[in-house]
Amino acid sequence: MTTTIVTAVFTPREGAKDELIAALREAIPAVHEEQGCELYAIHDAEDGTITMLEKWTTRADLDAHGAGPAVERLGSLIEPFLAAPAQVTKMTPLPAGMAQGAL
Repeated sequence: MTTTIVTAVFTPREGAKDELIAALREAIPAVHEEQGCELYAIHDAEDGTITMLEKWTTRADLDAHGAGPAVERLGSLIEPFLAAPAQVTKMTPLPAGMAQGAL
């Protein structure tokens, strides 16, 4: 079983940042209910983007999320507020040191 970490960076359309955040907040509770979702949290980045940090118990859980209704709904809710497609990066953790060395 390998944990998978994901970052998804959302670039809002000019003047649509608040609407993007509201749409993400509306969709997030359904994702929190999905199997294997350990973390799914949005953050306001200094460069004006919104970054989602995700942690999934297994890659299979992440794959099911990507093909499921919650992510489909999320996509339809946020699409009007995006200036570009989300930039998604999938990662495998490389823990180091004590508990603080892993997400």
